Amino acid sequence: MSRLAFLFPGQGSQVPGMGSELLERYPELARPYFETADEVLDIPLSRLCFEGDAEELRDTSVTQPAVYVVSLVAAAVLRDRGVTPSVVAGHSLGEYTALVSAGVLDWVDGLVLVRRRGLLMAEVNRRTPGSMAAVIGLPATRVRGLCEEVAAARQRVVEVANYNSALQTVVSGDADAVAEVGRRALQEGAGHAKELRVGAPFHCSLMADVAAEFGEHLSATPFATPNLPVVANVTASYVHSGQEARTLLAQQLAAPVRWHETLGMLGREEVSAFVEAGPGRVLSNLSRSVHPAVPAMPAGTGGQIDRAVEKLSGVLV
Repeated sequence: MSRLAFLFPGQGSQVPGMGSELLERYPELARPYFETADEVLDIPLSRLCFEGDAEELRDTSVTQPAVYVVSLVAAAVLRDRGVTPSVVAGHSLGEYTALVSAGVLDWVDGLVLVRRRGLLMAEVNRRTPGSMAAVIGLPATRVRGLCEEVAAARQRVVEVANYNSALQTVVSGDADAVAEVGRRALQEGAGHAKELRVGAPFHCSLMADVAAEFGEHLSATPFATPNLPVVANVTASYVHSGQEARTLLAQQLAAPVRWHETLGMLGREEVSAFVEAGPGRVLSNLSRSVHPAVPAMPAGTGGQIDRAVEKLSGVLV
């Protein structure tokens, strides 16, 4: 039996103009999401998605709800086109979209949470400026070792934030320490050590200060039992209850994203194809690197969705 996985992107996948083509081609599906988001958040989110430049979209408190809403629209269009998932997973911010798709969160409740999450993360960055960088070409164990060495030598925070693939690891922390890990990684043979387009040092202990405050917002939000298998970032395993989902989201703020393990598990369970529902193609590229024999396709624009639907017609039976 064929199994399709929807993968939902996180911050860093944003692009100027995202969502505008989906609104133009599927107004009845897309408009309610954008209009509701503008009203609920009391910010011109749709204008920022369609017309904002890269710097405006880099603001964490804007990026998170923007990527979230565009991803929900993409998923709604895919379902309307007859493409439905058997399992869902999301990278960092994308876990909220995955939980909505699995019936755990109401999408408006999720919208409010991701806006609050973005505001809190941005506040951490104002107090302690940080950054994130992707190190490509070194094993994750060595990158973790470099983080430990630099943190001890400089007495600054730098930790692994994302285990994306066997040779792609993201580090997060104080900006100078992140830069030093990048320099040392290049000296040891890494092919790239590139700063990411994000507005705060996610998934490291610098976020621990806001975890308790964000936990209060999570506690006040209804969470339901998943009606579809959904994989958590913190455990790289399935979420079994609404309370478990709530607890893991609180931990996720300061814990690394175990994405490589997530993809590994989905591969062992014989997923037939990966579809990245949302802007960018980061997750579909990572899926190909881990499972080159399994089709993986971006689906964040109308054209990409057209191609995905056509390709999936020959994969899913």
